Amino acid sequence: MNDWFHRQGGRDRFIDWLRLDSQINSALGEAWSRVKDYWNAGSSYFARFQLVGWRRLLNEFASESLTMLFGGLVVLYGLALPAFEEFDESKFLTGRYAVKFLDVNGNEIGKRGILHNDAVPLEEIPDVLIKATLSTEDRRFFEHYGVDVLGTLRALVTNVKANEVVQGGSTLTQQLAKNLFLSSERSLQRKIKELFLSFLLESRYSKREILKLYFDRAYMGGGTFGVEAASQYYFGKSVRDITMPEAAVLAGLFKAPSKYSPLVDLAASRARTNQVLDNLVEAGYYTAGQVHSARMNPAKIVEARATTSPDWYLDWAYEEVQRLAEGKNQYVLTARTTVDLTLQRQAEEALAAALRKEGRDLHFTSGAIVLMETDGKVRAIVGGPDYGESQFNRATHAKRQPGSSFKVYVYATAMENGFTPETIVRDASRSCGNWSPSNYGGGGGSGSKVPLWMALAKSLNTVAAELSFVVGREKVVEMTKRLGIDGVKKTCSMALGDGGITVLEHTGGVATFANGGKLAKPYGILDITTSKGDLLYSRERDEPPPRQVISRHVAEEMNVMLNRVVTEGTGGLANLDFTNVAGKTGTSTGPKDAWFMGFTGKYVAGVWIGNDDNRPMRAGVTGGHQAAPIWHDLMTVAHADMNIPTIPGLAPHPRQVEEQKRLAEIRAQQVAAGLEPAQAASDSSKTPAIMPSKTRDALKVLVAALRKANGQSEVAPQPSAPSHSPTQPIDPKEAPQPAVRPDTPKADRRATLFDTSHDDLSIPAAVPSGAPLGTSSTNSEARR
Repeated sequence: MNDWFHRQGGRDRFIDWLRLDSQINSALGEAWSRVKDYWNAGSSYFARFQLVGWRRLLNEFASESLTMLFGGLVVLYGLALPAFEEFDESKFLTGRYAVKFLDVNGNEIGKRGILHNDAVPLEEIPDVLIKATLSTEDRRFFEHYGVDVLGTLRALVTNVKANEVVQGGSTLTQQLAKNLFLSSERSLQRKIKELFLSFLLESRYSKREILKLYFDRAYMGGGTFGVEAASQYYFGKSVRDITMPEAAVLAGLFKAPSKYSPLVDLAASRARTNQVLDNLVEAGYYTAGQVHSARMNPAKIVEARATTSPDWYLDWAYEEVQRLAEGKNQYVLTARTTVDLTLQRQAEEALAAALRKEGRDLHFTSGAIVLMETDGKVRAIVGGPDYGESQFNRATHAKRQPGSSFKVYVYATAMENGFTPETIVRDASRSCGNWSPSNYGGGGGSGSKVPLWMALAKSLNTVAAELSFVVGREKVVEMTKRLGIDGVKKTCSMALGDGGITVLEHTGGVATFANGGKLAKPYGILDITTSKGDLLYSRERDEPPPRQVISRHVAEEMNVMLNRVVTEGTGGLANLDFTNVAGKTGTSTGPKDAWFMGFTGKYVAGVWIGNDDNRPMRAGVTGGHQAAPIWHDLMTVAHADMNIPTIPGLAPHPRQVEEQKRLAEIRAQQVAAGLEPAQAASDSSKTPAIMPSKTRDALKVLVAALRKANGQSEVAPQPSAPSHSPTQPIDPKEAPQPAVRPDTPKADRRATLFDTSHDDLSIPAAVPSGAPLGTSSTNSEARR
C-alpha cells in the first residue's frame, strides 16, 4: 500500500489499544475473583465465632460498656483537670512562717502561721479530741478513700426526713481540700473540684497525715487556725491538757466556728457540745455514764482577750510578709502593719448592714471592701460577709467583672491621646466582629453629641467602646499594667469591663488618680523584724519613691470628670456634704457584679457586691443604687473631722475652707500665747512615732505644769500643736481644741451612723490646689 499512513510507519508507532483493554479486563477479573475467595475464606473462618442468643446479648452489653467506660474516662479527665490545677504544694508550707502582727503603735493585733513551739504532734493530741472529731465529722474516716458514699447517702436520707440540712456528707479529707485549696461557695463546680482533690490527697498522704493537717489548718474562730491555737485562745492552755468537755467544744467548732463559738453565742456552743457528746456515745467510743460528768461540768472559757481581730486584713498581710521575706531564711517574724482597727470595724459593719438591709430582697449574699489612703496605704480590708463561714478573701483573690467602673482606664488613655473633658463625642460606636455595644437599658446609642465628661457621668457604653477603638485597645491594656493591674486582655468589649479584676487591684489603680498620677501600689507592711530584733525589711528604707505613671495634668482632668460622675451622673448616692468626691459606678451583665470605686482627698475605697457562685442578682441592681450607698456610709464615718486634703484638680470644698480658717486661728492663738509649735510631719510616708499622741500630750502638760510650779512660766499648760501650712498634714490629737462657739454647727451623723468611735484616726491637713482646669471643645469627628 502506498497511502501516507503506511509510508510513515504509523501503525507500528501507535498504542495497541485492543491488547491493553484485554489486559486490564483480565487483571480486574482475576483481582475480583481473589477478593471473593478471600472474603469467603474469612467469612467461613469467622463464622465459627458468631454468637447467637444470650451470648450475643452479653457481647453487645460488654462492648457498649467498654465504649461508655472510655467516654466516662474522658469526661472524668475533663472534670478532674480544673481540680488538679487548684492543687498547690505550697499550701502545705503555710506553717513555715510564724508572724506576729502589730498596729502602727506597736500593739499586737494577731498572729498567722503555725508557731514552731506550738506544733503539737498527732501522738500528743488527746485521744478524746480525736474521737470527738471523728464521731462528729467523719466516723468512717479510716475506711473510705476520700469520699464516704454510705455516709453521704445516710446524710441525704436524714436531711430529707428532717426537711432541712441537719447532717453533712463531707469527709474530713473533703473538708481539708476545701480549707486548703477552695472557697466555700455553694456550687456544683466547687463540689466536683473538692471530690477530685480528696482523691488526690488520699493518694499522696496517709490517714494520719491527713488528720494532722486537718487539726492544724481548720479555722476555729477568733482568728485562730488549728486546735492548738484554739485551745490557747478559748481555754488558755495547750491542747495536750484539755478535758472531755473542752474537747467537745473544740470538735463542735469545725462545722461553723462563728456560729458555735462560746465567745459569740454561749447557748449555741453548749447545745453543740452536748451534740458532740451524744455522738461519742452513738459511735461507741464512750458510754453514757462516762460523758455524764462532761455534761454536768461544761468547759470554762477564758474571757480576758481581745474580742475583735482584723482577720481579712491579717490574711492578706501574711501573704505580703511571705512575699517580702522570701529567700531571706528568716521564719519567726514580727510585722508592723498599716491597719486602722476603727476603720476595719466600720468597713465590716457597713457591708454587714447592707447585706441585712437589701441582700435577701435583691438576691446578693456576698461583698468586699478595700479602704486605703491615696498613696496606697491599706487601712482596712473586708473579704466577705462572714470570716467564720468562709475565709476566702474576695477582696484580694476573687476576680470579678468590673463593668463600667473599668471605664476610668479607658478615659485616662483617651486623655493621654489628646482628648479633654469638653471634647465632643457621639453617642454611637462601630461594631467589633459580631459584637456591638449598647447602653444600659438597651439601644445602640442615640447618635447625639455630648461632651466627654457627660458621656462618663452618664456611663455611655457606646462612647467608652468607641474610645477604646480610636486610641487603641493595646494602649488601654498598657495603661492598666502601668497602674498595677495585671491580667486585662484585649477583647472587643474590654472597655465595658468584661475581664476579671480584684477589688484590691482596682482600688489601687483608681488611687493613682487621687495621688496626682503617682503610682499607688497597695501596701500594708511598714517594717519586719526577726526574732532577734534585726530589721529584715523597712518600707521607708527598701522601697523606692512612687513613680509618676501618668501626668498630673491627666490625673487632674480625670478627677474633674470623676467628680461630675458623682455630682451629675450615676454616682449621686455616693456624694458627701462635707468634702469633694470622685468616683465611678460599675455593673456587669446579669447583673452579677455591682461596684463603686471612689475617693476623697484622704481615702480611696472600692466596694463590690454579688454572689460567690456568680448567680445574677435581682434585675435593676446597679453599682450606683447598691454599692454607692455602702461607700457613702463608710466614708461618712471614716472621716473623723473636716481636715481633709483637696483632690488634685478640684477646688477646695467649702467645709475644707472653713477648716483651714479654723486651723489658722489655732496657729495664731499659739503664736500669741508664745508657745513653740511642734514640727508637723510633712511627709505622710514617714514611719509614725511609736509613742501614742495622747501619751506625748500628757507628758507635755506635765512638763509645763512643773515649769509653772518652778516659776519658769506663767502660761497655762496645754498640749502643743504642730506647726502647719496649707501643704502639711496635721494630727488632730496634737492640736488644742478651741472653745465651742455659739455658731458651731451641730454634730452630724458621721459619729453615730455605726455607733463607733474614731479615737485611733489620724487625719492630715487639707492640701488646697488650683481650681478645675479650663477645657477646650474639640470636634471628635475630626479626630476620628
